Amino acid sequence: MEFKDYYKILGIETGAGEAEIKAAYRRLARKYHPDVSKEAGAEDKFKAVNEAYEVLRDTQKRAAYDQLRTRGYKPGEEFRPPPDFGNWQQAQGGREFRFDFADEGGGRGGFSDFFESLFGGRGRARAGAAGAAPEPAGGEVRAKLLVPLETVFAGGSHRIQVDERVLDVKIPAGVKPGQAIRLAGQGAKTRAGAGDLLLEIDYAPHAQFEVEGANILYSLPLAPWEAALGASVSVPTLGGAVELKIPAGSDGGKRLRLKGRGLPGKPAAGDQIVEIEIHTPKAASEEQKELYRRMAKAFAFDPRRG
Repeated sequence: MEFKDYYKILGIETGAGEAEIKAAYRRLARKYHPDVSKEAGAEDKFKAVNEAYEVLRDTQKRAAYDQLRTRGYKPGEEFRPPPDFGNWQQAQGGREFRFDFADEGGGRGGFSDFFESLFGGRGRARAGAAGAAPEPAGGEVRAKLLVPLETVFAGGSHRIQVDERVLDVKIPAGVKPGQAIRLAGQGAKTRAGAGDLLLEIDYAPHAQFEVEGANILYSLPLAPWEAALGASVSVPTLGGAVELKIPAGSDGGKRLRLKGRGLPGKPAAGDQIVEIEIHTPKAASEEQKELYRRMAKAFAFDPRRG
């Protein structure tokens, strides 16, 4: 098993903040997403990006990983978790269970042996540290359940594994972060009988979308001529792609609204907010460079003066 450099995979420095980590993840996830990328090995790169983000976005996982890096491990070299790694994890806090869905919400999943050796299995309940705080009285077990945004939007049933048991969890459309789903009798066994399993909902990170209340945020890449002249482009939403008309003269940062295309809710569903990102093509040939020179003369435009 090889040691992985998660910072290198995301193309960021070790001191990167939360916003930088998220931006790098979104850029690379979009680039290598299996539904859109034609690049060789895109699926494996997409999985590697997801794995790196799963570790670096989580404060405790990142701290544990950083602690390993200080011991001199090099990317690609043979790795075995040090004997005291479990004790260090235990010192970071109590017992936590976490459920994730593999290969849902855009092809996530497929974590490496390196990840599994450090943080345990994905798609089933796991304890963050052996010998940590006991379960609540009465056998009740609390767990965090990461739900793909597509499931939050449409609702549905998802299968999870708890120890050796397979459970189907009904997820209502529009479920909110922090909302709890109780599975009676699926918690820890006691002399008085089995307690309940209480699942606290959280949203799984998505390669394309972010969540702001009931609204979905999406960054739309446009060519300069599309923004300048206007265009009709296909935009992904949680309910499927829709055509969006881009007004002529749109600047980068301009926000357009797709009403009712956000998360379900009362009294009304949220919207999808589409923020324009203008991507400038590189001038690779002399002919392309000349086109830019002609544009500079034709427009006499200085963006620093407005």
